[in-house]
Amino acid sequence: MPDTSAQYYKRDFWIQENLKYAQPHFRLEKAARIVNRIANGKKCDLLDVGCGPATLRYLLDRNIQYHGIDIALHEQASDLLQVDFLENPISFKGKKFDIILAQGVFEYVGAFQAQKFSEITQLLKENGTFVVSYVNFDHRKRQIYWPYSNIQSFGDFYKSLGQFFHVDRFFPTSHHWQHREPSRPLVKAIQMRININIPLISRLLAVEYFFICSLKGSKRGAAESN
Repeated sequence: MPDTSAQYYKRDFWIQENLKYAQPHFRLEKAARIVNRIANGKKCDLLDVGCGPATLRYLLDRNIQYHGIDIALHEQASDLLQVDFLENPISFKGKKFDIILAQGVFEYVGAFQAQKFSEITQLLKENGTFVVSYVNFDHRKRQIYWPYSNIQSFGDFYKSLGQFFHVDRFFPTSHHWQHREPSRPLVKAIQMRININIPLISRLLAVEYFFICSLKGSKRGAAESN
């Protein structure tokens, strides 16, 4: 269960911390690849929850209209909104979105997890897609990043996510013996294209997971269930 006594870090922390992700990194590049494939050349609106330096917008196809929200922005722009979305609802000027992405976010939301899932359901268009990443805390050599406030097993996270969304599929961001994303070019190139679960191995060696979700009761979610 999420830790109700967790510490939550504010803008003065994140304005420095998120600079570590100003350059594209493996998970972000893979998230962009997934989003581009979901959009499949169609015009659509995307909300990047916890966008940090908003690096993702430079990796997306031109048919995707980018919007980002974060507690600590480094620039002002019409497609960016600075807000502490633990203290305020996740929203963007009343818009609804075809795709909502939250990568590297839910490890930091502590006891707000269910509330934030609920808010995202209100922002997603009927046949939209929610893409969320989450650290594999069941890894054989679990690494705990000290600012995390929401540490739980794969099963607990999946169960909570399933209360609000239909999980269409999930797969590891990558596999690594030491619980870190790949850095060698050849290994990165191979794992960038692997979107499957490997029986037994993934639960022990998956670094993180991507979950591809739709709204419960939507036409797409119903089709996936059949």
